[in-house]
Amino acid sequence: MNVIHDPKTVWISATSGEFETFKSIVEQTTDPASVPLATDVIRNIPIYDGPSVDRAAADPEARQSLKAEWARVFADGAGVIVIKGALRDAAVVDRASEVFDDIIRQEKETNTGKGDHFAKPGANDRIWNSLEKHCLADPENFAAYYSCQSFALASEAWLGPAYQMTAQVNRVNPGGTAQKPHRDYHLGFMSAERMAEYPAHIHGISPVLTLQGALAHCDMPVETGPTLVLPFSQQFFEGYIAFNRPEYQDYFAENYVQLPLDKGDAVFFNPAVMHGAGTNHTADKFRLVNLFQVSSAFGRAMESVNRTEMCRALFPMLKCAPIGVDIANVIASSAEGYPFPTNLDRNPPIGGIAPKTQAAYLAQAIAEGWTEEAFGQMLDDLKTKNET
Repeated sequence: MNVIHDPKTVWISATSGEFETFKSIVEQTTDPASVPLATDVIRNIPIYDGPSVDRAAADPEARQSLKAEWARVFADGAGVIVIKGALRDAAVVDRASEVFDDIIRQEKETNTGKGDHFAKPGANDRIWNSLEKHCLADPENFAAYYSCQSFALASEAWLGPAYQMTAQVNRVNPGGTAQKPHRDYHLGFMSAERMAEYPAHIHGISPVLTLQGALAHCDMPVETGPTLVLPFSQQFFEGYIAFNRPEYQDYFAENYVQLPLDKGDAVFFNPAVMHGAGTNHTADKFRLVNLFQVSSAFGRAMESVNRTEMCRALFPMLKCAPIGVDIANVIASSAEGYPFPTNLDRNPPIGGIAPKTQAAYLAQAIAEGWTEEAFGQMLDDLKTKNET
């Protein structure tokens, strides 16, 4: 990626990153000659034609050329693409919308639906893990929906083969206010203080581990609040932490790009692009989108490890650890220190934007002197919460 940073820098602090450097990056202009396969460039965002993508997908050379262009856009260009008519079969989109509406209704009735990381409660209706729920509710529609070539080519362009798809529906209700502008997963779903504990090179690789996307399930004029993005912002190396500072938030509010979308249009972007859902200014339009968070195949460990049973075995000893045992180091080598993947219906963020980790629970139990029974019950409960 064409990021600007000092390769000798190991740590990024809350004050890292020069605002003037950031402005010089995001004030670039997309040269149409750099995206020859795009049908248009609107406010620096390349626009592509869904039927053309479908044709390219069937031709090996054209497929590689299109993926190469998209990879360059995601890394060194605007960071965002829009594909008009990515999923042209309105019946497929409408049936999926019906499935999602049913799930939202059922989860409200059973009080299982949860809110958003970055929006106020009640501003929207969220379906966590819409991928699995959609598949189980209507496998035929799911297959037609995820046959979309635009989904596959965008994912392959950034992540390569064997990518892992996840999806979360977001329905922004009339009057629903905008999300706080942010960068996304992996480093995006933790506090700025926690991000600063990761060395700079991790900030550099995080954007290449996931791809963000969305499909519009209804026509989305600007007044309904389609996603706000700041093109080129993924190139600002210190952005995961710096974007929390007031001057960056203010700049975003004055300079974001917001393009209208039609039903069946798709947008994909580098997760390090500063973005957020917009305010739904209408009184009667429910803006429904299916959000995709596609992960690299390499975001997994080599071996399957039963960390729950390791924690269960270690807890009695760590409660009265002998001299020479470093409890923090033992926890880091045994317990799960990252809260994802999880079931966000059962395990929502409490007091932050990410759920509590197994490692944090183990440290708490040791510090507070929990009984083995209480700790074992917590492990069982957490395992259940993480299951679909």
